[in-house]
Amino acid sequence: MWFCWDWSRECGLHGRGWVGPTVLLCIYGFCSMMRPSEPFLTDYLTGPYKNLTTKQVTKQVFPIWAYSNLFLLIPTFLVTDILRYKPVIVLQALNYILAFLLFIFSSGVVLTQFALFIYSMGTAADVAYYSYIYSVVHPQYYQRVTSYARGAVLLGYAAGAMLGQLLVSLGGVSIYWLNVITLGSLCVALLAALLLPMPQRSLVLGGTQTNIGPFEEVVSSSCGSWVVWWLRRGRMAGRGKMRALKRLAVDCKECYSSVAVLFFCVWSAMGKCGYHQITGYVQILWAIKQPQYNFTEYNGGVEAVATLSGAAASIVVGHVALDWSVWGELVLGVLTALTAGVLYLMDLTNSIWICYGCYGLFKTIYMELITMCTFQIAQGLSRERYALVFGVNSFVGMALQSLLTAIVVNTKSLQLTITSQFFVYASYFAAMAVLFLIRGVYTLLQSRLVELIPAEGLSERRTDLPQVSPLA
Repeated sequence: MWFCWDWSRECGLHGRGWVGPTVLLCIYGFCSMMRPSEPFLTDYLTGPYKNLTTKQVTKQVFPIWAYSNLFLLIPTFLVTDILRYKPVIVLQALNYILAFLLFIFSSGVVLTQFALFIYSMGTAADVAYYSYIYSVVHPQYYQRVTSYARGAVLLGYAAGAMLGQLLVSLGGVSIYWLNVITLGSLCVALLAALLLPMPQRSLVLGGTQTNIGPFEEVVSSSCGSWVVWWLRRGRMAGRGKMRALKRLAVDCKECYSSVAVLFFCVWSAMGKCGYHQITGYVQILWAIKQPQYNFTEYNGGVEAVATLSGAAASIVVGHVALDWSVWGELVLGVLTALTAGVLYLMDLTNSIWICYGCYGLFKTIYMELITMCTFQIAQGLSRERYALVFGVNSFVGMALQSLLTAIVVNTKSLQLTITSQFFVYASYFAAMAVLFLIRGVYTLLQSRLVELIPAEGLSERRTDLPQVSPLA
């Protein structure tokens, strides 16, 4: 097959340290996320291009992403590790290209649903993007390459949103051509994915591709080193893989047995659920808040500013010197309560500008809190368990989102309007705030009691998390 060729071997990128793979991965991350059309997707689907109704988009089209992503997440996670990341990244780029081709050329509810299903196959493969770099660089570069990879994604999304806004507001470009520009950016991302070096080891199930035979070396040099895995697969002991899966189960149990890690994981999963639900349906809310005449949409500009401010907040929280093992849960509770208040205001206001501002504040707070949770979870785990725990958290978050979608969006007996749905989402964050405020106060009082009455039995927390260093 044409994408079996290991382009990176021919281009001399193997064995060149961490710079080459990191640059290519960042180019891929930037271009795959630079989608000028996404902030205007609802307008595109409900406008003259597709002629879908708002009800069809809300109840029949958008829920496909949540349901599909849930069922694809775990298989994709396992296949990603077995295939060693690069093939899955290439397939992710192909999925995105196919999805936007369908957005451009297809029509009707069924084909639009199929486009969202293909798109969800791409988003489920995000684990390959964030795991790939750890398999090709030395651990001493992990912190640096992680920041570059995440920064490329945020910058790409912000650049795409701002480009879309400028083209619509100043250039008078139609949303159709924004999809064409998005498609071009995804094609560049595919090229970068093909040039990525092929990893020689996996992170979760283990194993390397060393000591291959003469025939396998020939195939590796001509068809790509990942094909060697298929040649050697028949010789691999099944019991070894079973032992690896059992180890995963034991590791999972040990990771979540720490109360300190558990509560940050709970917020991470619940927060992701609420965040994706808000960002997935906010364009429909904006559509009913906007004035009917003589109004220029600023969806792209709002998304760009919100993304950049969220990225800045994520950097700031990494420099906050605080005993997170004592104050972390209380901080989560307070800021989650603020998030709930912002969402209530966004839902109840009739001003599109207040609605825009509330969304920007919501996204900024969320990125700050999810970064804080990520820091604290990582500090309580060994590096080998990162992918496992973050993968489980993502799956739980998607399961909650699917449940929330089924109840709030697709329950026929409720027939909730979009404003009623956002009132439910605000109440969801309010419930999270109550939970973490209670837990935070309990943790704070417990720590003070331990200081006053030293006794080992008083402390429930099995892992005493260190403070976040400025370089965490």
